[in-house]
Amino acid sequence: MNLQDFEAQYREAMAETLNDLQTAVLLLAQVQQRISKIGSSVQHISERVEEFIAEQKAE
Repeated sequence: MNLQDFEAQYREAMAETLNDLQTAVLLLAQVQQRISKIGSSVQHISERVEEFIAEQKAE
């Protein structure tokens, strides 16, 4: 393998790795957004259940 072949393989591998990293970062952002949304839903459901329990106890 000569220097030009080595350089070409290096650049290709780096480009692919950086693309994979960018994809992973974008996926992570989506996961974080989804986790936040799920957390909000769980909090909302919990508040509704607590309200229902309080109403049932008051009757």
